[in-house]
Amino acid sequence: MNDTYVECMVKRDTNPLLKILYMICMGLAVICLVLGVSGAWLLLAVAAISGILAFFLYSVTDVEYEYLYLDREVTIDKVMHKSRRKKVCVYSMEKMLAFAPVHSYHLDDYKNMKLKVSDYSIGREEQPDRRYAMIMEGQERVILSPTPEFVNAIKTIAPRKVFTD
Repeated sequence: MNDTYVECMVKRDTNPLLKILYMICMGLAVICLVLGVSGAWLLLAVAAISGILAFFLYSVTDVEYEYLYLDREVTIDKVMHKSRRKKVCVYSMEKMLAFAPVHSYHLDDYKNMKLKVSDYSIGREEQPDRRYAMIMEGQERVILSPTPEFVNAIKTIAPRKVFTD
């Protein structure tokens, strides 16, 4: 049995607006808690609600994606706050049409197609841009930020569909 196993973790950049909203909720919770201790029940309720909202915002702002390649399948998991894991999707390499860097000329044939875009990358464009786009038969464009080992593992099973420009 000759199965290839490659795993890589990618930390997604957080939206600055969510970070600011988290800080506002935490500040509001602390202020309302301090003022509500004197007996203002309404302020204690506001402190509890803003504290719960801050908790959920914190878990949403800390997101990592785990790519797992095993047995001709790519599995993508979403890890929130390093404590909860959710399986996002599983892609079969038999249904892959192309796998190339995001701005590659090899993807020009798919630019005019109406594709659903699923972004599981770092969330920003770097210089040089190391994100890859995977075009699937099911009319989907999946954007990833894989390691070179991950790209080579996919290239070994589909060399005519993987481009590294």
